Amino acid sequence: MDSAPFLTGQFLLAMPGIGDPRFDHAVIAVCAHDDKGAIGIGIGAEIEGLGMHDLLAQFDIDPGVAPNDPVHFGGPVDTRRGFVLHSTDWSGQDTIDVAGRWALSGTIDILKALAAGTGPSRWLVALGYAGWGEGQLDEEMTRHGWFNVPGDLGLLYDTPSEARWQYGFVSAGIDPSLLAINAGHA
Repeated sequence: MDSAPFLTGQFLLAMPGIGDPRFDHAVIAVCAHDDKGAIGIGIGAEIEGLGMHDLLAQFDIDPGVAPNDPVHFGGPVDTRRGFVLHSTDWSGQDTIDVAGRWALSGTIDILKALAAGTGPSRWLVALGYAGWGEGQLDEEMTRHGWFNVPGDLGLLYDTPSEARWQYGFVSAGIDPSLLAINAGHA
């Protein structure tokens, strides 16, 4: 797999007509991609009616200073497992650096730090993740399904969830309204 596009620290944007409604207009922050597979966290859709305070209450954590930000749909795999994508100015017991662009944490220590005001300066929370087995994402990247863009922190932290998909294409110089739902055949 020498030609594999190692996408760690980039974003995947679902192309129109990807064929899986769970990924309609999806924006995935790729946190690991190597010859063994890939994992990413969805950042383009929020879970309706679920905020950070609800999540903290499930762990009996007083919300303290944590804002009641929305919780994102991280992906269809293990939807009861939580992840925090965050700035690199904080590190906990399981924190993974993602290509020097952001970090990923998935244990209760980050939730406690966010509530106490001692966590990272920028963050977003998601439930679930998107995962690909060995070679699966590489193969999907050769078909009409995903488009990758650089890991722009403005997309991650400064763009509203519902605008991230369009922002990603526009930042790559593509007008998303011109994208075709089906690929042509010669």
